[in-house]
Amino acid sequence: MISEKITVGEGTEYPLSGLLTLPDELSELVPAVVMVHGSGPSDMDERVMKLTPFKDLAEGLARLGAASVRYDKRTFAHKKKCAKTKDITVREETIDDALLAAELARRDARIDSGRIFILGHSMGAMLAPRIDAEGGNFRGIIMLAGTPYRLEDIVIRQLGQAGGKNPVLNAIVGLERKIYGRKFDGLYQMPDEEAKKKMFAGNLSLYYFKEMGQKTAADYLLESDKPVLIMQGGKDFQVLPDDDFVKFKELLADRPNTFFKLYPGLNHVFVEGIYSDILKASKEYGTERHIGEEVIGDIYEFISAV
Repeated sequence: MISEKITVGEGTEYPLSGLLTLPDELSELVPAVVMVHGSGPSDMDERVMKLTPFKDLAEGLARLGAASVRYDKRTFAHKKKCAKTKDITVREETIDDALLAAELARRDARIDSGRIFILGHSMGAMLAPRIDAEGGNFRGIIMLAGTPYRLEDIVIRQLGQAGGKNPVLNAIVGLERKIYGRKFDGLYQMPDEEAKKKMFAGNLSLYYFKEMGQKTAADYLLESDKPVLIMQGGKDFQVLPDDDFVKFKELLADRPNTFFKLYPGLNHVFVEGIYSDILKASKEYGTERHIGEEVIGDIYEFISAV
């Protein structure tokens, strides 16, 4: 395995440190995967406490014969600058940098420019079809723990889950859920300028949700004939197998080149699930595990077949 330091967006206002990981054997051009993070600031390994899913995937794919590009997310590498950015959307936060990473991969003489794939995790999976449609021009799309719903729907649902079985906590969380839920009332009829002025939480405006929610991942996929692999952990408590994954299968039932894979024992980060409870997320992600060979092998099989 070869790992080389790279800079995504070199010469721009937001250069991002990253790694290009390649197989040892480079006698022929190799396929490559561009990795796109989930929500929130994240380093190139997509580190979640003691879990490093992007590092696991990059190294595993290299062992099998595929290259990968991973990089620090803009909101991680330039946290203070991004916090001051008005009207930030997923374009500035994620999309532009993913497109730059894809171009970097295409320019590498060791990579087959016609066999570059996008791999998105969580919110990155929600955005992967849009990134492809808006200039990514990938050979195929790999979506780990994505959802066909809008982001605000997932936020409100997770607030509901946070109440758990404690009646007092559940009452408090229920009230909070109603307060936040009301903020989204009439969002898609709201003028953009008004949505930009109304804040959801922190420095995140309602326009962030409106801009992203104009079309869902499923909407983009239904307009595309690109091969797509949709992967889901059965013990995921952030994106739900009995809801999100089932809904994808329902919406995309007649779409060609669409492949679904469920891993009953794995969680949101595609390692062995322990608690299956959103209230125990810190314990779930605080125990070191690594993505296994089955997941990495299925991704490589998809890359090799399409």
